[in-house]
Amino acid sequence: MRRDTASVLISIFQENYDHLVRFLTRRMGGDAQRAADIAQDTYLRLASAPVSDGQIDNPRAYVYRVAGNLAIDWMRREKRHLASSHPDAGQVPEQVEDPKPSPEITVMGRQQLALIDRALDRLPENPRRALLMFRVDGFSHARIAQELGVSESMVAKYIARALQQCRDELWRADQNK
Repeated sequence: MRRDTASVLISIFQENYDHLVRFLTRRMGGDAQRAADIAQDTYLRLASAPVSDGQIDNPRAYVYRVAGNLAIDWMRREKRHLASSHPDAGQVPEQVEDPKPSPEITVMGRQQLALIDRALDRLPENPRRALLMFRVDGFSHARIAQELGVSESMVAKYIARALQQCRDELWRADQNK
């Protein structure tokens, strides 16, 4: 690859950077930070490519291939690392974690639910009903407006007011701890 070919590859890399990172993010299972790291490694690989006489038929495909290969290399390294750091990964564990939340988390959740319940009790009838129909029943703003006999914009105001009341109640309780 001649130096002018390397500059063409760098140019294509720069033009397609956002698409390349999205491509790598999908490859990496949604890990955008790792994808950005691999994109940087791709740039370094393209910039330090040795000079040769061969021409690249499709430079864009070449850039993506380099990036894809680096992603595969990273996944293989990660898999080896996990296997070496957890040698008995294929065996049945002696203890299995309980998927249920801990008693502390359960109590905290119940306390927060009681606070929200208290905040809802303090609300006027329409904002409380609007929030419950929206969040619990899954009704649209149009359906809630029809049920309450108000406009859709009023429904949005009711819901915003109710949510603010709940947030304020949780915040006050948190400040009193």
